[in-house]
Order: sequence, then structure tokens, then C-alpha cells
Amino acid sequence: MKITLNASDKTISARSLFADFTAITKARLAISVVFSSAAGYLLGVSDVYTFSWLTFILLIIGGYCMVGASNVFNQIIEKDLDAKMDRTKNRPVPSGKMSPKTAFWLGAVLTVAGIAILYSINPKTAMFGAISIFLYTSVYTPLKTITPLAVFVGAFPGAIPFMLGWVAATNDFGIEAGTLFLIQFFWQFPHFWAIGWFLFDDYKKAGFFMLPTGKKDKKTALQTILYTIWLILASLLPATGYTGQLHLSWVSAIAVLLLGLWMLVYAVRLYKYMDAASAKKLMLVSVTYISLLQVIYVIDKFIS
Repeated sequence: MKITLNASDKTISARSLFADFTAITKARLAISVVFSSAAGYLLGVSDVYTFSWLTFILLIIGGYCMVGASNVFNQIIEKDLDAKMDRTKNRPVPSGKMSPKTAFWLGAVLTVAGIAILYSINPKTAMFGAISIFLYTSVYTPLKTITPLAVFVGAFPGAIPFMLGWVAATNDFGIEAGTLFLIQFFWQFPHFWAIGWFLFDDYKKAGFFMLPTGKKDKKTALQTILYTIWLILASLLPATGYTGQLHLSWVSAIAVLLLGLWMLVYAVRLYKYMDAASAKKLMLVSVTYISLLQVIYVIDKFIS
């Protein structure tokens, strides 16, 4: 009987460790970020013959390590604030499932591993990965309780993954990578302001300033619309012929435009109804939008 119990305990422990790891690295968020990097890599390769499975896999693993490290350090810094919010109080560190010291060593290992893996692809990829961790942990995280400008600062590391894939494929940061960065940069604002809106009361418990005016008002909703328009315009830049090797056919440009207008409809709905339900819907649409946009870009590259 003892052997059975011990084996069961080990199974439960292994499952618990895995659950804590996925929670503290924010696995779903990290996977979506890695997806952006993978899309950027596919856009960066010249053709199917220059695609490297080794580089692709290293980018995915290294990218996950870097995003995971950022999330670990973020949760260490915000452990006391996370404990005040319903959405985050059960995370490993604030709930006491993992000590800050253990979390720190996990973050350190992920950082070193991530930089080393990305460096094996090329130094520029590692550099941008390191910049992303620094900005997210050392600038964005502390600013969240000080000023709504934290979202602007956080948009920089948040926009790096899409262009990181291009840099991994080409070892170059030019107009193409800059365009991919710009698209994901503008996308951050309606996405995070929507989150900040429908989770406003929970964020308020921790003293986080996520909305541009600090309130759920018409000015915040209007800025959400304006940044969605900027996003649409940025997403169409590759169709103009002025973005180097990053191209987009007119057929795909129409699809991207329609996708952007779909998101704009929900941004306008937030302005009209000013409620949490509209904000949550906009957030969900924004997640679908960025994934579909990246898929369209990649498909267009290989069929046009």
C-alpha cells in the first residue's frame, strides 16, 4: 500500500510542478508570443529551401524561455499586488506554492538559456530578446502602478516577437522587421486597453493604471478606436511596395483590411456601449485578429 501511495504522490507532485511552471511562465501567453515569432521567421526566409528546422525549433524554445523569464520576474515583483486581485491571487508566488527565491532562480535559468539559445541563431536575435526582458521587467512592470504610460512602454517588448522571427531568419533589422514591429506595436493598445477596461475593478485593487485616462470614459474608448485605425494602416504597408522584401498582394491586402475593419467595429461598439462586455469582446477579437493577420501574411508569401 505504501508503494502505491508514494507512486501516486510522485505523480501528483509532477503534475503540480508542471502546473506551477505553466502558470508562472504564463504558458498560453508565451505560446501566442512564440507563434508571432514563428510567423515572423516564415516571412523572413527567402523560400522553402532556406527554411531551417533547427533554427525554427531554437527560436521557439529560446523565445519561450525569454517570455517565460519575463513573466517569472514580473510575478516576483508584483507578488503582493497579485495577491490582492481575484485574477492573479492563485498564481504560484502570491499563493505561496512557490517561493520568490525559487521563482528567481527559475527566471535566471530561463534568461540565460533563452539568451544562449537565441545567440546560437545570431547575436541580433539574442540582443532583441534581452532588450525585451529588460523593458518588460525593469521598466514596464514598475510603471504599472505609477502611470498609464506603462502600456506605451510595454508595447515595445510586446511588439518585438513578430519582428524577432524575421531577424532570426535574416540576421538583419531593416524596414521589413521594422514594419512587423510597427504592426504589433499598434495592436498592443486596443488589446490591452480592452483588458484594462473589463478588468478595471480588479486592477484597481492593486493600484494598476492600465487605461490612458485612468478611467472608463469616452476619451479612453476614442483612443482605442484611433489606435485600431493606426493598426489597420500599418498592416497595409507591405502592400505599398515600400517595405523592402516584405510584400503583400492586393488580394491579401483586402483580406487584411476586412480583418481590421472587423476589429474596428468592436472598438466602435466599446465607444457606443461603454461596458465590460464590449471590452471583453474587443479583447477576444483582437487576439483572433493578430493571429489571422499573421497567417494571411505567411500564406500570401508562399502562394503569391
